[in-house]
This record gives sequence, C-alpha cells and structure tokens, in this order.
Amino acid sequence: MDGRASKARTASLRRREVGALAVHPTAQKLQQRLHEQGLDVEIRELSDSTRTAQEAADAVGAELGQIVKSLVFVDGDGAVLCLCAGDRRVDTGKLGEGVRQAKADEVREATGFAVGGVPPLGHERPVRTVVDESLRRFETLWCAGGTPHAVFPVETEALLAALPAAQVRNIT
Repeated sequence: MDGRASKARTASLRRREVGALAVHPTAQKLQQRLHEQGLDVEIRELSDSTRTAQEAADAVGAELGQIVKSLVFVDGDGAVLCLCAGDRRVDTGKLGEGVRQAKADEVREATGFAVGGVPPLGHERPVRTVVDESLRRFETLWCAGGTPHAVFPVETEALLAALPAAQVRNIT
C-alpha cells in the first residue's frame, strides 16, 4: 500500500463508526494512564468481541496485521511482553532459551489485565517489552484497551515512542 492509500485508509478508519458503547471502568482507567504517559488515544468499547486478533480486525475493519497482539511470556527473569502483528506468530526461540507462554494468572499478575484485553502499555507496573519490527509495516495499529471488547487506534511511531525501554526487533 503506498503512502497516499495508507493515509486515506487511516482517515477512513478514524471516521468509521465501529459500534462504540459506553467505556468499561477498566478501559477508562487505562485511558487515563495512557494520557498521563503522553499517548493521546481514545479507547473504544465495542459490542463485538476483540479477544482474538481476527475478531478485532473484523470489528474495526482493519487488516489482520494492524492488530497488535500483546502476548506475555516467561523466562528466567520473569515476564516479558511481546507485541506482535496479528498476522504473525512469535518465535519463542528468538526470545531466548527456556521461554514459555505465560498462564492466565501470570498474565494478570504481570500486567494487571486478563488475557484478551492486555494493552501494549499502561500496566500496573513496568513489564519488559519486545516489539516485533513487522509492526512498522503499518502507519496505524489497533491495540487491546484493557477488556476483551475495548480497542484503540494509535500511530505506530507514537506507540513506539511511548515505549522507550522496549526492544524493537524480529521475533517472528
């Protein structure tokens, strides 16, 4: 997609009605944290589930790759949050030896959010974060907004700027 087409699609997505509902208190709290971190985004609560990348893409009319999967893994040093495009799979071998996917209770403990609603930032405490470089293919990304029905669009470079300690590299 060339730059003009990408910008037109982004503008179209911003104008598109995505079935927004009243925002859940968890999503409101996250939005406040994100604003405090300097990320000007609007979390939207949708009637359709956004628990999976495909559900999120369908709900907002985005390409599958524009959906950020916030996946938690565990290694010898604790939790590591991997941000991966919806059309890619994390290669745990690229994360290091002894890495495994976190269990649901470990995800909530590490991030403060349940599986299916984990945002890429705004967690209760800092989480080591690795961002797959393939996300840079897109100007705009869609991220989980704290619940399985909440999402927010964000410019890719704005998201990366809000994650200054994150490693950006190939993990797929």
